[in-house]
Amino acid sequence: MDQEERLAVFIDYENLALGAREHLGGMQFDFGPIADALAVRGRVVARRAYADWSYFDEDRRMLTRHQVELIEMTQRMGASRKNAADIKMVVDAIEMAFERDYISTFVMCTGDSDFSPLVHKLRELNKRVIGVGVEKSTSRLLPAACDEFLFYDRLEGVEVPDEDQGAPAPKRGSRTRKTGTTERAAAQKAPAASRRAKAAEAVAEAVAGTTSPEAAASTEPEAPAEPEAKPATTRRRKKAEPAPAPVDVAPEAEPDVDVTEQDDAPASDDVPMEVRVAQTLGDLQSSTSGPVTASALKRTLLRKDATFSESDYGFRTFGEFLRFLADRGFVELAPGPSAGDPEVSLPEQGDTDAAFALLRDVVQESNGSAALSGLKNAVRKRRPDFSEKALGFRGFLQFAKAAEAAGTVSLAWDDDADDYLVTA
Repeated sequence: MDQEERLAVFIDYENLALGAREHLGGMQFDFGPIADALAVRGRVVARRAYADWSYFDEDRRMLTRHQVELIEMTQRMGASRKNAADIKMVVDAIEMAFERDYISTFVMCTGDSDFSPLVHKLRELNKRVIGVGVEKSTSRLLPAACDEFLFYDRLEGVEVPDEDQGAPAPKRGSRTRKTGTTERAAAQKAPAASRRAKAAEAVAEAVAGTTSPEAAASTEPEAPAEPEAKPATTRRRKKAEPAPAPVDVAPEAEPDVDVTEQDDAPASDDVPMEVRVAQTLGDLQSSTSGPVTASALKRTLLRKDATFSESDYGFRTFGEFLRFLADRGFVELAPGPSAGDPEVSLPEQGDTDAAFALLRDVVQESNGSAALSGLKNAVRKRRPDFSEKALGFRGFLQFAKAAEAAGTVSLAWDDDADDYLVTA
C-alpha cells in the first residue's frame, strides 16, 4: 500500500467540455472514463475542476458523483477574466506540490499549451505528470512535456460518434444537435414549422368541407389545428431526437440526490462483474511493467467502486472469486510473490481475425442478425476482456465496419430501428 502512487487531479473543465462538444460529434463530456483510467495508476487523493459553473449547470451533478471539488471562477460583468481559471489552477497545483510531499503524480486535464511551463516546473520538483485532453483540441506541445498523456477519446468507455457514416450520419448525429450550433437548430425548426402550417391548413379545409359554415367558423381557428399539428411534431422528435429527452427530464423529475442515486444504480447492474474485472485487469497490465497480483487487482476494483465485495456474488474470499473466473476461462492464475496472493493475467485475446470471428459467432447465435447498439454487450458475455480499443479501433462501429471489409459480417442501416443491422 505504501508503494502506491498518490495522484492529484486538476481539471480545466472548459477546455475539456468544449473540446468534446466541438470535436467529438457534440457529445457531452464524462469524467467516468478518466476516473477509471487513473484508478489503475494509483490512489487519487484530490480532484478539482475549475470553471465558471453558471455555463456548465448540467455538468455539476456528474462531477459531484465522481467526488470532484468544484472551484468557482465567476466571470464578473464588465471585467475580462479570460485566464482566471487557468491562473487559479496553476497556483493551486504549485502550492500542493510544495505542501504535500506525499503526492507523487499530478494529473493535468487540459489540452492548452499554456500549461506547459507548469508541467515543466512540476517535473523539476520530481513530480510525475500525466496529461489528459481531447485529441483534436490538444496542442502538440503539451503531450511531449508530460511523462504520460491520455487522449480522452481513446479511453475505454468513451464512445466517439463515427464521422464517416454517409447517409445515416444525420440520423445518428441528431442526438447532439440540441447542443450544436444555432444554424443547425434553426435548420431543424424551419421544416417543422412549415409542416405545422400545412397541417393546420389541411385540417381547416377538411373542417370547412364537412361542417356547416357556422360550425366551421367556431372550430377553425385553433382547436382542430393543434391536435393534428402536435402528433406530427411528436413523430418527428421521436424519430430524430431520442437521446436528449432523458437529460432534460431527469433534473426536473426528482431532487438532485434522488436523480444521482437513480443514475448510478443501473450503471453497475448493466456491466457484469466478470467484464468489470477483465477491463480493470487489462488496464493494469497495460499500465504496469510487472505482473498483477490479486491484491493489486482488488485494490483497483475498490477504487473504481468502493462498495465492491465478492460476497455480493456468493463468494467467501476474493481468491475464490478469481478461481471461479479462471475455471470459466476469463482469467489465468499463477503462483504469486506470497501465499494467497496469486498473479492474475488475461488469456491471449488473439488478433483481429479472431475478434472478427467472435463477432460473427455472436451474430449467428442471434438468428443471423442483430442491432449494433446491443451487440457489444453480447460479445462481452462471450469474452469479458473484449475491447475494440485494444485492437486499435476508436469505437465499436469502426470495428464492425472493419469486420465487414474483411467479409466476416454485413452492415446496413435500418431506418425503422434507427440503428445499424449486423448480419452474418
